[in-house]
Amino acid sequence: MTDITLLDGGMGQELVHRAGDKPTPLWSTQIMLDHPGMVTQVHRDFYAAGATIATTNSYAIHHDRLAETPVEGAFSALHQSALYEARTARREHGSGRIAGAIGPLRASYRPDLHPDAHEAVPLFAEIANLLAPACDLLICETVASVAHARDILAASVPTGLPVWLALTVDDQDGSRLRSGEPVSEAVPVAEAGGAAAILINCSTPEAIGPALDALATSTLPFGAYANGFEQIADGFLDDKPTVDSLSARRDFTPALYADHVMRWVASGATIVGGCCEVSPAHIAEIARRLRADGHVIV
Repeated sequence: MTDITLLDGGMGQELVHRAGDKPTPLWSTQIMLDHPGMVTQVHRDFYAAGATIATTNSYAIHHDRLAETPVEGAFSALHQSALYEARTARREHGSGRIAGAIGPLRASYRPDLHPDAHEAVPLFAEIANLLAPACDLLICETVASVAHARDILAASVPTGLPVWLALTVDDQDGSRLRSGEPVSEAVPVAEAGGAAAILINCSTPEAIGPALDALATSTLPFGAYANGFEQIADGFLDDKPTVDSLSARRDFTPALYADHVMRWVASGATIVGGCCEVSPAHIAEIARRLRADGHVIV
């Protein structure tokens, strides 16, 4: 019926669960340091489950996240480690694409902390240029405001790779970004800024439908990958948050999540997958449902 790109799931939370270590503000970066090879294994498991894209474990590698930590000077080396783990998994799997992940500056879900363009664009561009030579595309994740969207596209599109813009929306009103701005206002920014696709990520599955209604007005391919958190707790919005302030939904089974994803596909989404708390089991169930409905995973 339709060609569907199947993304992987939530690298950071999957690493937290597998490592069993107490989370730190460095999150998945810390686990990559403390458990060499674990990131490769997670990538490999998502590929085996049916994902066709491995998203690099680089979301949280920013100068501001590394400041005043023992790895403050390892910015470039950490990006190379993330790329090495993804490329190793692809080689061992035998196929697949690699998406270089660029997360928000300073903190997730905090559009109020996004710096001015003259500061943000060079910071994003440094990362984009580190990732681009080893990736098939760049994915700009958890973009919470129109300014954030404009700045990260200005930084990443000049690499020449396809750039997928992934917006995060209000969990109670999916028609709005976490900044409060309408999702519809980000669509022309994505189109004019050179995005190759526009997505919704790291929001509750129930908020995705209204967001996709706005994306469907675009000429760009669109899709979504939600998280499985109960809610974004106030503690996670403080400075230097740790993910143990967030709780996974108890009803977040592979079958329930796949139900949501198939509704997105029915509404026209052609790029789907998962964010935080979406495991290889969730991706395997989505792959099974897609094939059962006659779609082709590409």
